[in-house]
Amino acid sequence: MKIFLSLLLLAGAVRAGDWPQFHGPKRDNFCTETGLLKRWPEGGPKLLWRATGIGEGYASAAISAGRVITAGNIGSNTVITALDLNGKQLWQATNGPAYRRAMPGARSTPTIVGAKLYHLNADGDLVCLETATGRALWTLNILTKFGGRNIQWGLSEGLLVDSDRVIATPGGTNVLMVALDRHTGQTVWQTAGNGDQPSYTAPQLITVGGQRQIVTMTSGAAVGIAAETGKLLWRFEMPAPYGVNACHPIFHDGCLAVFGTWGRGAYLLRLKPDGVEQLWHTTELDNEHGGVALVGNALYGHADGNHKHRHWAALDWASGRTLWTSEELPGPRSGTTFAADGMLYLMNEKRQLALAPADPQKLEIVSRFELPAAGTGPSWAHLVICHARLYVRYSDFLYCYDIATAK
Repeated sequence: MKIFLSLLLLAGAVRAGDWPQFHGPKRDNFCTETGLLKRWPEGGPKLLWRATGIGEGYASAAISAGRVITAGNIGSNTVITALDLNGKQLWQATNGPAYRRAMPGARSTPTIVGAKLYHLNADGDLVCLETATGRALWTLNILTKFGGRNIQWGLSEGLLVDSDRVIATPGGTNVLMVALDRHTGQTVWQTAGNGDQPSYTAPQLITVGGQRQIVTMTSGAAVGIAAETGKLLWRFEMPAPYGVNACHPIFHDGCLAVFGTWGRGAYLLRLKPDGVEQLWHTTELDNEHGGVALVGNALYGHADGNHKHRHWAALDWASGRTLWTSEELPGPRSGTTFAADGMLYLMNEKRQLALAPADPQKLEIVSRFELPAAGTGPSWAHLVICHARLYVRYSDFLYCYDIATAK
């Protein structure tokens, strides 16, 4: 009863249509808004504002209660920035050192829960901030505290909040996942280590047969963990070169779709309270890290092609059959996919965006435009739509576009 009441309070703190965490309220990479443009004007939709000074990085935007919050490298620090809905800076706060190793830049998207927000930097610093002011309420390092092991390209986990707990994956020898009291940072439970290190994805809360599970990817598997106790319920082997399991799973109708790059492809798993059953596997749609979207009965995303033939693809949810492939909007490595109002929003890593109907028969791009060349590095940040606005993060810039249909 206590958890149920806490969930109601959390839901009340999020305004309908807000986007308070990575991949949205349900972490499904799907926006339920309607009344969005089906075609963009020449040159792209109307730019409402462009914010700069947010730092370098690939973190997406979290949006709640009139605030837009993201993270980036500024100088020697990882910096969290809060903007208002007009792009004006409200505050900035630090969370440990800037990530300056391979592909430098902040990774994780903040998670907003009412008056508090949570962020994990690439070196394991987890901070709880006051949403209104950016004041630090508590902080700890999950790698230091739990004997965690960092990964080659830095921790990237968008933290999950479940009732009064914040969930993180240190991936240590003795501790795989932890739940912390989100108000104090005190440990609530720990999942015993199983040899896996963290991956580059974010945990998701689901319910299977009355069992609340936290599902996520590790460096070598998909796992399901009991939300109340931290007990490991199941593990499905997903070995990956360099431990790069970087595509967020999709849960639908009691099943979990998981994706592995370097030709590993896609799997559909039927979940049980204490196990999984593989329904199908295909080497297609071996998404690297740009995300996959489920619209109707089709999965859409960018395929790695075993690092040899990058392209876009669609799969049938029930069978795994390839519906189509396309080499439109080419990018040398990865592409980002997002879905809203019957449309696919696509972005390659060369700052090019496209709009296409979510059509299981073919990919037909109806509009496209390119972000300004200002900034450095690939355009890898995942897209966000919130209250008929499209938010696109690239480098030190956050662009906000109006995509509402005329009233």
